[in-house]
Amino acid sequence: MGSKVADPRSGGQKAEPALDELRQRIDAVDLQIQNAINERAALARQVARAKRDSGDDEDFYRPDREAEILRQVTDRNRGPLSAEAMVRLFKEIISACLALQKPLCVAFLGPEGTFTEAAALKHFGRFVKTRPVDAIDAVFREVEAGTAQYGVVPVENSTEGVISYTLDEFVHSPLKICGEVGLRIHQHLMSRAGQLGAVRRIYSHQQSLAQCRKWLDLNLPGIRREAVPSNAIAARRAARKTDAAAIAGDVAAETYELPIVAANIEDDPGNTTRFLVVGHRSVPPTGQDKTSLLLSAANRPGALYALLEPFSRKGISMTRIESRPSRRENWEYVFFVDIQGHADEPVVKEALEEIRDRASLLKVLGSYPRAFM
Repeated sequence: MGSKVADPRSGGQKAEPALDELRQRIDAVDLQIQNAINERAALARQVARAKRDSGDDEDFYRPDREAEILRQVTDRNRGPLSAEAMVRLFKEIISACLALQKPLCVAFLGPEGTFTEAAALKHFGRFVKTRPVDAIDAVFREVEAGTAQYGVVPVENSTEGVISYTLDEFVHSPLKICGEVGLRIHQHLMSRAGQLGAVRRIYSHQQSLAQCRKWLDLNLPGIRREAVPSNAIAARRAARKTDAAAIAGDVAAETYELPIVAANIEDDPGNTTRFLVVGHRSVPPTGQDKTSLLLSAANRPGALYALLEPFSRKGISMTRIESRPSRRENWEYVFFVDIQGHADEPVVKEALEEIRDRASLLKVLGSYPRAFM
């Protein structure tokens, strides 16, 4: 029998369910959730059989369909769980159901424990097969060769800027951008030393060392800092020593079983890295898309303005532009441009047709759903 508590609106008493009753209700809801998930999984298997019967069984992953599902999840969410928490839960459910149909293999910039692996798991869920490779160009090669269906590569950081190696790969690669992932970068100092005073050397990627410079200067002045190719390598090295530390993320700490001595030591708490998902297939419009382009024009006054003017005139928002040497001729540049909208939308298509007439090079790198959180 539940206890009584005062109800200020009625001036009387109302029953408060007992703890055991609440737990029984939770158990009943858990059963409903489990049955519903298994029902969804059974339907996913039926979808797989229908696709195989129609001859379309190369790739069951549909970024546009997933974007539609996750948008519905956020639109109908009323709490108390946040929309972000709901999206994460549904991504794992989708990932598990997809694995029943045909497991995906996703290549990423390794080794295990990098932020790129964390981005791959955030985007695809933990039921995919991941394949770590040792360089950005190797991610592209794995996908081009069909060893992996998709790849995940970093493209820019909010404090350190663009990753030029990634942009350069798009110049010649036939792969298309199929999605993007935004990952809040939390840097942790991890070590078997157990305390800051016992640390004599710090390993990390040069960008992470730069992102934590103020904290290191204040808390570990004079301690040797050694740049390595990735934070995962840093964690792996630190795991072998008792007087060394690494700066890396949660996945690296978990992978290499390193205790976190100091958490969230990044100088900018809003530090975020953007990653791109690359694959072979184009993604249909979802209504909330982004398009990435590669542009080049003759080296003459006003050439860049002439290239971009159709976007302004047609009300298309440009969200990013980066220049890189073309490597074909001195002082000739190519421009990487992101715009809002899908290349198949009429207004975007019209703008691209105008630009194609003015450009010496126009390559649509891909249209894809904008990142969820």
